[in-house]
Order: sequence, then C-alpha cells, then structure tokens
Amino acid sequence: MDKLPLADETDPAIPAATVVLVRDGESGLETLMLKRDSRLAFAGGAWVFPGGRIDAEDFPGGVRPTDADPDPETMLEAARTAAVREALEEAGLAVDRDALVWFAHWTPAHASPRRFATWFFLAPAPDGTVVIDDGEIREHEWIRPRDAVARRDAGEVELVPPTYVTLHELAAYDSVDAAIAGLDSGTPPFFVTRIARVDGGLVSLWQGDAGYDTLDPDVPGHRNRLVMLDTGWVLERS
Repeated sequence: MDKLPLADETDPAIPAATVVLVRDGESGLETLMLKRDSRLAFAGGAWVFPGGRIDAEDFPGGVRPTDADPDPETMLEAARTAAVREALEEAGLAVDRDALVWFAHWTPAHASPRRFATWFFLAPAPDGTVVIDDGEIREHEWIRPRDAVARRDAGEVELVPPTYVTLHELAAYDSVDAAIAGLDSGTPPFFVTRIARVDGGLVSLWQGDAGYDTLDPDVPGHRNRLVMLDTGWVLERS
C-alpha cells in the first residue's frame, strides 16, 4: 500500500474513520445519518455518518505507534477498529468488522480549522435498534441518499463536502449488494482537498481536476470538484 498523501506534511491531519451503514428499505437503499450537536466545534449541527478519531486503543495491541508515519497497513487496521467502535458508541450498532469495505480516504484543506484525515468504510447495517447519546448526537434517521442530497440542496440540512459526495455516489445504487459491489471494485481514491475562491463561494478541488495544481478553477479540462456557492452546491466530475 502506498504512503498516504497529506495536505501538509508539517501539520498532518488527525487520523479518523467513518462507517457508512446501509440497508435495503421499502423504497430502495437507505443509509444511517446522525445529527451532531450544534455546539460542537467540529461539524456542529451537521448530519454525518458514524465516525470519529482513531484512538490509541484502536491500534493492534492497543498501543499507538511512536513512528511519525506508521505503516499504512497498521493504520488501515486501526481505522477498521475505530469505525466499528464509533458505530457502537454513536449508534449502538455492532458492525461486523469483516464486512467493512474501504472505499475512500479524505484529507481536508490545510485552512480547515480542525483537520481529520478519514478512512471511509461501507458496511451492511447490522440488526438492532439505533441508540444515540442525545449529547454529541442529537438525532438519527435512515434516509435514501438522494433524499439527503435534496434536503441539503433545499437548505434544510447541513452536510460537509465528503458526506455530500459520498451520498451522491450512494444514490447511484438501488441495493446494499449493488453498493458493495460498486464501491469495492477498485483501489480506494484519495481526496486531498484544495480550496479556491470563485464569485459567490468556494470550490473544493481534488486530484485529477485541471485546476488542482494551480488553484485556478477557470482552467479548462477535467473536472473533479465541488462548487459551493451561496446559491447551491454542484458536484462536477468528468
């Protein structure tokens, strides 16, 4: 496995893990979303997937490596453990570790106030009732991905860009089996975010976008970006 790319080697983001739980609902694929308390410093008030930072006990043997750049396989195993733990802590659901499908890794822009480099996993939702703490997590809902996107576009809910992009990807699948097959079909992409300003808002740029290296969003060519304007968000992927 290649070394994980970082937005800034001198100020690495905090390792974290997220698990996207999905189930087959009456009207198609549904995913579990949690609303964070509005007073929280990170993503306060936003709807997210279960997840959080990777703690020392999540590493093999329960000891965080002293290496500044731990072995990628070690980090991936710790991320899997953290994803399972967070699903239990935030939603009361015991996720099968072996069912986790790693499908993406996200690193926010250097300018972000709190930076979490996050492994994204997909897993079938286990049996059981969702239980939240009514502290850090205030609400929960099983929702079709396209409906969550529509609510954000209508200004009814808050989403952070990685969640928004993930929901767009999930909206292409009609069932749990199809989502797993689709997202487990290749090497997980790494999204190392760079931000550019445009009239009326910002643009999140990722590798492969024509404007990524120069931070010039007007350069013609391939698109791999999220345009975040005051009037709405638009995902552009060539």
